[in-house]
Amino acid sequence: MENVINVFVEEEDGSRTPIEVPTDMGLSLMEVLKGSDYPIEATCGGMALCATCHVAVIHDPGLHEAQDAELDMLDMVPNLTDISRLSCQIRPENAFDGLVVKILGDH
Repeated sequence: MENVINVFVEEEDGSRTPIEVPTDMGLSLMEVLKGSDYPIEATCGGMALCATCHVAVIHDPGLHEAQDAELDMLDMVPNLTDISRLSCQIRPENAFDGLVVKILGDH
């Protein structure tokens, strides 16, 4: 399908679970992960104010750089990595096919 990409979630055991993600619905990666029953709290509702949707981007097929609000929130995350992102700030696009993330937020 033209407007669907595959995003993979790296599980605790190292396996990767594929999720089909629509790119034409305006959803954030956080919303897709929550809708796929992953333990994402998202207490702020996707406003980059809580970091409970914190993920590590294991494979990045070309994500946009994090913006200031996201970077400010990530600075407060105790388990910050150099590949940390907030999934609420990632809007899936066709170019992101093959993205691999690991959930790091509070869960």
